[in-house]
Amino acid sequence: MKSVNHYFRPDSIDTNPSQEGTQGNHHAAFHLSQSALGDSLGSDTIVKGSPSRLTPYQVLSMLPKDATPAQQDSAIQAWFQPSEIHYSEQPDTLHLPGEGIPRDLKTVEIPQYDREGFFKDSMYFTAQNGGRKGVAGDPVPYTLGNDDLITGLLIVCFLLMSFALSRTSGFITRQVKDFFYTQTGDHSITETGTEIRLQLIFLVIASLVLSLIYYSYTITYVSDTFSLVSEYALLGIFFAILLAYFSIKFLLYTMVNNLFFGPTENKKFLTSYLFIYSLETVLLFPATLVLAYFHFETQNVLFYCAAMVFLAKILTFYKAYVIFFRQNRFFLQIILYFCALEMVPLFMILGGLAVVVNELKVIF
Repeated sequence: MKSVNHYFRPDSIDTNPSQEGTQGNHHAAFHLSQSALGDSLGSDTIVKGSPSRLTPYQVLSMLPKDATPAQQDSAIQAWFQPSEIHYSEQPDTLHLPGEGIPRDLKTVEIPQYDREGFFKDSMYFTAQNGGRKGVAGDPVPYTLGNDDLITGLLIVCFLLMSFALSRTSGFITRQVKDFFYTQTGDHSITETGTEIRLQLIFLVIASLVLSLIYYSYTITYVSDTFSLVSEYALLGIFFAILLAYFSIKFLLYTMVNNLFFGPTENKKFLTSYLFIYSLETVLLFPATLVLAYFHFETQNVLFYCAAMVFLAKILTFYKAYVIFFRQNRFFLQIILYFCALEMVPLFMILGGLAVVVNELKVIF
C-alpha cells in the first residue's frame, strides 16, 4: 500500500466556521497534489496541522469522501495528541450551606466486606453490591403463626402443661372423682407443695393464652395500628393485666373466705378453684393453636372461649354453693358472693382491656 501525504496549509484553513456555515467548504481550504489524489484510496494518511484549531468533525470533513477508516484514524491522531488530565487542587466551595466538604472523587474507599472478607489479601477479588431491581412488594401481614417468639412460647407452654399433667395425674384423678361429691369434716384430698406450684403454672399459661386470643380479637375487630414499638409490647400489656387479674382474684377469695368461713372450707374451695382454672387452661390451649396455625375464624374461636369461660364460672358457682352455702339454705347469699367475686372482676377486666386498647390505638 502506497503512502500518501496530505499537506494542509494552516494559513488557508478557515478558523472561523461561522463565516461559511457549520460545515463549510473545507476541501477548498487545503492543497492536495494531483499525484497524491490519484493514490489516496490505497494509502495511509498523515495529517499535519495545528490541533487546537479544529474539531474532529472538521478534520474528518476535510478528507475526501472515499477516505478509508485508516486514513481517518491517521488524520485524527495527527491533529489531536492525548495529554494528561490535571485535576484542580483547589477545594470545592460550591457545596450546600451546612453540609460538610464533599467526598474527593479521586479518593476510592474499599468497602468493609472487601477489607475483612476471606479474599481480602487477593488483588484479583472484588465484591460489589449488585443493587436491587424492581419495586418492593406488599409486606407480609403479621400473624401469630409467623412469629417465631410466639411459636416458641406456645411450645414451652405445651411442654410445661405436659410435664404438669404427668406429675399431677393422681391428684387430678382424685379431683375428678370427688368434684361432685364433697365430704364433710376434714379436707379429704391431700396435695403437696409441688402439685400446688404446678397448678399455679396453669394460671400463668392461662394468662398467656387469653392474651393471645384477646390480641387476635383486637387486631381483627378493633384496630391493627397502635402507638407502640412492636406487637410484643401490646401482648406484654395484655399478659400483665390478665396475670394481675388472676392473682388479685386468688387473693380476694383467700381474704373473704378466711373472714366469713373456716380454714377447712377455704382450703377445699381453693383446691377446687385451682383445678377448675387448670381445666380451663387445658381446654383453651387448643383454641390458640387453631387460631394461630390453622387460620380459624376469630369469631368462632371467641365463641368457643366464651363457652369455656362460662363453663368455668358454672363450676365455680357450684363448688362455692356446695362448700359454703349448702348447709345455710340461703340462696341469695351465694348470688351476692358469686357476683362480687366472679362477675364484677370479669366485667372490670373486660372494661379495663377495652380502655387500654382505646388509649393505645392510633386514630386516623
